[in-house]
Amino acid sequence: MKITVEKTDDINIILSGTVDNSAVAKNVATLRAEAEEALRKDTTLEAQVLEDKLNQIDDASFGQEAEGQVLQAFVDAGMDEAKVSLEELLGQPNFKTYERRDDEIYLEVEIATHPKIDTTVEYMDIVPSYTAPIIDPKDIDEKLEIMAIKKAPYTTITSPRAAQNGDLVNLNFEGFLKGKPLNSANETEYKLKLGSNSFLPGFEEGVVGMMTDEEKMINISFPKDYKTKELAGEVTEFKVKLLEIREQIPMELNDALAQRIFDNEKATLDLLKLKMTEKITAQAFSNIYNETLKPAIIKGLLSKFDFTLPNNVVEQEIDAKINLQAQRMSKEEHDLYKKDKTKFNALRDEVREESRDSIKAALIVDALAKKEGIEVDDEEVLSALSMQAMMTGQDAEELVDYYKTNNLMTSAKVGLIEDKLFKQMLGIELI
Repeated sequence: MKITVEKTDDINIILSGTVDNSAVAKNVATLRAEAEEALRKDTTLEAQVLEDKLNQIDDASFGQEAEGQVLQAFVDAGMDEAKVSLEELLGQPNFKTYERRDDEIYLEVEIATHPKIDTTVEYMDIVPSYTAPIIDPKDIDEKLEIMAIKKAPYTTITSPRAAQNGDLVNLNFEGFLKGKPLNSANETEYKLKLGSNSFLPGFEEGVVGMMTDEEKMINISFPKDYKTKELAGEVTEFKVKLLEIREQIPMELNDALAQRIFDNEKATLDLLKLKMTEKITAQAFSNIYNETLKPAIIKGLLSKFDFTLPNNVVEQEIDAKINLQAQRMSKEEHDLYKKDKTKFNALRDEVREESRDSIKAALIVDALAKKEGIEVDDEEVLSALSMQAMMTGQDAEELVDYYKTNNLMTSAKVGLIEDKLFKQMLGIELI
């Protein structure tokens, strides 16, 4: 293994050199031997089964892992040569060149150390001024009236009338395709909230206007991409009988409404109004903060600090932005960028400045947060996600599970640290 270290500036380093192909072959042999040993230690395998599995082991299956080990060894050796410790390293190594030659692999890898950020710089003069939101009491009453409807129990209508959107109806229905019964489309005493769009398109609209005990045939055209193939694109008849119509009569704006919402018999309407005011005020401030104050602070901080950026981290941020765009591309667009290197590189250049600003801002926030002793623990992250769920009408547990499943908890924590820092700069309490 031959390695050359080139320090391009105060934090960015290029490691270049070659690795003999024999190193990969050696790793493959080691991995194969380990796999064979693991099989032989498996006492549950019969002799013939063991022999078959051993014969099925293919060196090619270890190639990627073997090369990965060689690449890691190259980076480790390069860091030793550059006298850079793992603690000093920032981000992941960026493999700029990977070239297979006759007897060797030529590599160019870019790494970076943490930049030195002068946190003694005066930056508070960039903090924008703002006017705190004032909530009109009428807005509170409007919100409470909506809640009074949502929290009201459903009761059977006392006077005959036609079903309408918002009603909860009880139905019997049978489905028919080309005159033949559909066993998979039969229900008795099926509960359906009209206007919820939770059933087949056109079905709820067909029920609207029906009276209790009325029977009706409703024709439904199934979508062409419907999951059940026999129904996809077909027109189906539903024989529907409306058994019951239930409605929500808004609750009065009183202590009983507050007790139902808080599930607490001691709750009062005044407490409900107070909490609603706090919630709406928080949302109003959140809008100002996210749309105006936060962008202004970030722009100001970018202008105040000057330091070298880690090229590898910037490139990885560009990769992330390009991947996000690729998810929204059509197959034709995706194929075009894949074939045309010039067009692909132009796309990367389009997001380069934005990526540089994003990384620079993150490094500034990290440095200033450490200086101010600002930290966020896991409980604060969970609490913030619960608040986000409440403000947006989402299920808190589902939102937390989404963040955990998609490895977003760290980014959520970083976002909270940023908000804490900016809160301190603004001199206000972010709710």
